[in-house]
Formats: sequence, C-alpha cells, structure tokens
Amino acid sequence: MMNSDIYMALKESAGGDCVLCNEPLAKRTTFRVGGSADYFVLAKDAEVIKKVILVCISGHVPYYILGNGSNILAGDGGYRGVIIQIGKHMSAIEVREDGSICAQAGALLSKIAHAAYENSLGGFEFAAGIPGTIGGAIVMNAGAYGGEMKDVVKNVTALTKDNEIRILSNEEMQFAYRTSAAAENGYVVLEAKIQLRRGVKKEIKALMDDLKSRRAAKQPLEFPSAGSTFKRPEGHFAGKLIEEAGLRGFSVGMAQVSKKHCGFVINKGGASAKDVADLMDEIIKRVKAVSGIELEPEVKRLGEF
Repeated sequence: MMNSDIYMALKESAGGDCVLCNEPLAKRTTFRVGGSADYFVLAKDAEVIKKVILVCISGHVPYYILGNGSNILAGDGGYRGVIIQIGKHMSAIEVREDGSICAQAGALLSKIAHAAYENSLGGFEFAAGIPGTIGGAIVMNAGAYGGEMKDVVKNVTALTKDNEIRILSNEEMQFAYRTSAAAENGYVVLEAKIQLRRGVKKEIKALMDDLKSRRAAKQPLEFPSAGSTFKRPEGHFAGKLIEEAGLRGFSVGMAQVSKKHCGFVINKGGASAKDVADLMDEIIKRVKAVSGIELEPEVKRLGEF
C-alpha cells in the first residue's frame, strides 16, 4: 500500500531512480514466484542503506535485506514494506597483492570465483556455481562440495542493528552450519575480505569445470528453484530421506520434488508460492512419518502467503 510520505522519504534517501513501487518479487527471486513488494530500493552504498533503514524504523515500516533472491520463497500476497536489495550497485571486486579479495556484498559468487581464477587464486572454486551474492552467502554460511564461507572469509564489514558499521573477524562471525552472527544478530553484510591461496591457473579451472559438470548432472538447473530446499539433518541427507518417503517427482500444483535430485523443489512453470509452500509442508509431514526425522527448511519465507 502506497504511503506518499514514506515514498518521498525513500526517494530522498536512496535517489528517485532507485526506488520502485509495487515491484513483483517473482522478478527478484530465483524461484520466480511471489507477489509485489510495496517498495523496492536498489541500494547504492552503505550510507543509503543506513538512511533507508532509519526511514523504515521511524515510519514503523517493515524492511528486509535481499541479495540475489536465491534462498527466498516470496509469498503470493507480496511484502508489505520495504525490500532493500544489495545488488549490482554494490558489487565491486578488488584482488589484492596478498592473495586476498575484497568484495562488496552485492558481488555474485560466480564473478568472485572468476576473478580468483584469473589471478591464479585457489580455494573459492566450491562457490562458483552457487547462484547468490557474497553478502547473502556469508549470512547463511553457504557452502557446496565440501567448502563453506567460513573457510575463506578473513573479515566482514557489517551494519549492526544500532546502525553502526563494524569489522568482524572470522571468529566474531561465529559461522556454523547455514548460519552466522550476521543471521543471529540481524547484521547487514556490506563487504567481505576473503583470503585465498596461490595456485595453478589451469588446475583451478579444471576443478571449477569439474564441479560445474557435476552440478549440471545432478541438479535441476533447468528449472527455477531456491537450491537445496531443506537443511541437512545431522547424520542424514535431506534428498535421500525425501526419496525414501516415496516423493521423487511428487507435485502440488506446478511445484514439484525434482526427479533429478529430491533435495530440490522446483517451479515447473507457473507455480504459485502456495504450491511451493504446501509441497514443502507435505514433504516435512511425510518424511517425519516415514523416518521420524523432521526436516528444517533452508529456504526462507518472505511476505504474505
């Protein structure tokens, strides 16, 4: 719902060309589902983020920080508030002499991996195929193929709930499985320094190509999804539990458990957020009935369902 005072304050804080109204979240998330956000702000820098957050707090308007939208299920009813996207306007990548890379939070993991490869730096190959930004990846300590953000992050520049900018060491980030101090404390990641190792360019490329082919062979990349839908239960694999519950290819509406990899819920085309949410709930229920294990979603629900 439009509020002219909020709209004008957002435009003043972020710049008129960076504030969108009634922006469809299906365009901004990899699941390609969801209604519209009342306001959508394309953040240019840390000061804009601070100002926009203050507008939201003073106007009692909910807000949410979004990266590439690759781990989000946006509700069909949209989002009543302000979405602040840290994306292409905050995506600078700087490779330094000491083998480190400084990247703004909106930098895509794929582009950081390419910069590492071009400069013969190894250790970031695992992240090359993760379809997200480094900001979002750090918040959830994203990982793949045996690597996680905690393995490469040197320090993180973040905005605290008190609107103060802090530099946090790897230890202070308290990385754990699919979480971090940023997630637990509501910090906004602004920038990160990752420390990599000198390597042989062709070997780095070979590993990236190998992981890319393995991902393509095993994951349903041809369909919209949010990646792995559920967290890995201790001692188990979510995909295996889902398959053992007889749910390979099971559908609700146009949402489906991937036939290629049961750990993925996909949008076959035209799925609603309700289709996806109902399918996830059914998966949780059936897996619990068969195995006694309750799956925990990795995908975060945003907005009205």
